[in-house]
Amino acid sequence: MNAFTFESKHKTFLIGAMILGLVCLVLSYFMDSEPMHVRFWSNYLHNTVFFTGIGFISMFIIAAFTTAWAGWFVGMKRVWEAMSLFLIPGLILFIPIIIGMWGHWHHLYHWADAEAVAADPILKGKASFLNKGWYTFGTLIIVGTWIYFAWKNRQISIAEDEEGEGVADNYAHHRRLRVYAAIFLPIAGFSSAAMIWQWVMSIDAHWYSTLFAWYSSASLFIAAMALTILLLVYLKNQGHFAHITSNHFHDMGKFVFAISIFWTYMWFSQYMLIWYANVGEETIYFRHRFDNYRALFFANLIMNFVLPFFILLRNDNKRKYGPLVFASVLVFIGHWVDYFLMIKPGARLTAIEAAAHHAHGHGGHDHAEHAAEVVRPVFDFAMGFNIPGLLEIGIMIGFLAGFLYFVLNQLTKASLVPQNDPYIDEALHHEVWPYPASEDGGNHHH
Repeated sequence: MNAFTFESKHKTFLIGAMILGLVCLVLSYFMDSEPMHVRFWSNYLHNTVFFTGIGFISMFIIAAFTTAWAGWFVGMKRVWEAMSLFLIPGLILFIPIIIGMWGHWHHLYHWADAEAVAADPILKGKASFLNKGWYTFGTLIIVGTWIYFAWKNRQISIAEDEEGEGVADNYAHHRRLRVYAAIFLPIAGFSSAAMIWQWVMSIDAHWYSTLFAWYSSASLFIAAMALTILLLVYLKNQGHFAHITSNHFHDMGKFVFAISIFWTYMWFSQYMLIWYANVGEETIYFRHRFDNYRALFFANLIMNFVLPFFILLRNDNKRKYGPLVFASVLVFIGHWVDYFLMIKPGARLTAIEAAAHHAHGHGGHDHAEHAAEVVRPVFDFAMGFNIPGLLEIGIMIGFLAGFLYFVLNQLTKASLVPQNDPYIDEALHHEVWPYPASEDGGNHHH
C-alpha cells in the first residue's frame, strides 16, 4: 500500500480532539486565578513552540541525514517531510502571540513592557535583542525561511518521484536536495538558537544559559523521533509502510536512547557550569524551579532519562513494539513536560511581578516595599503551573490532534515510498548487525 488514504472516521476523531483542545484553551482563559490570564497565554505559547519546534527539527533531521549520505531513513522520509511542513500552521499560530504582545493582551515577556525596561538596568542592557520588533520580524522572517526550505525539500522530493525515472541524469534531483540540505543546516543552527532565546529563554529575562539552545533542541529531537515511531507503528498496523522493519525501528530507538543521554548531559551541565563559575545570580532559574516546582523538576529527569535509559538499554527492546512504544509515549509526554517547566514558572512569576508593578506604582522605594507581595504568591500551589491540570492535558491533545491531522493529510499527497531516490534500495534492505533485514519481514513477532 504505497498510497495513503486519510479515512473520514480518523478525520472525525482528530477533529473531535481538536475541538476538545479548543474548549480547554477557552476554559483556561476564564478559569484562571493568576493575573493577566497567564494560564491561557502560557498554555498557548507552550504548545505552539513545542509543535512548531517538532516541525523545525523534522526538517533538521532530513537535512542532517541527507548531508551525512544516510540511506536507512529514506523509506520513512515522507513522514518527516509532512511533519516539517507543520511550520506553516506553526507560524500562523504565533501571530496571536505577536499581536497580543503589541496590544498588551498578555505579559508573557517582562521586556515587552517599556516602563519595566526603563526601571531595570538588566533589561535595558538586553533591549537591543529583547524587543517587540526583533521578536516579531525575527519570528516571521526566520520561520518563513525554515518554511521555504521545508517546502523546497518537499517539492524536489516529489519531483524526483514524478520525473526521476528515465531521465538522462536521474541524480539531478538528489543533488539539489543535498545542496538545499547543506545550506539549511548552518542557517538552522544559528537561527533556531536565536528564536528559542526569544520565545522561551527570554521569559526568564534576567537569566540566560549558553547551553539553552542545545538543551531545548535535544528535547525537540527526542519528541520528534518518539512521535515518528508512534506514527509509523500506527501506520504499519493500518497496512502501510510494510518496508519499514524492526531494523529501522532499532535505529530510531537508538536515537531516542542516545539523545536522551545527551539531553541529560545538557540538563546537568546548564546548572553545573553556572555553579562551577560561581555565577550566583544565574542560579535563580534553578532555585525557583527546585523550591516551587520540585515534583516536576525531578519527574522531568525520571521521565526523560531514568526510565527510557533502562527501557531502551537492551538492544531487543529497541526492536519490539511494546517497550519501544511505551518508551516513545513516555518521552514524548516527558519532553512536553520539559517545555512546560521551561515556560510556566517564569511566565507566572513575570505576570505576578507585572501585576504588582502596575498596582503599586513604579518608584524604587514602592517596588522594594512590595517585593515580598510579588514573590509570596509564587509559593502557593496553582493548578496548571505546579503541575499540568486537566485543561493543560486537553489543550495538548488538541494541538497534537491538529498536528496529526495536518501530517496525515500531507501523507495523502505523495507516494509513501520515494521510488526514485538513489538510496531507496539501501533503505529497503537496511540491516542492523547482527539482525538480518528479513528476520521478520517488516512485522514484529517478538
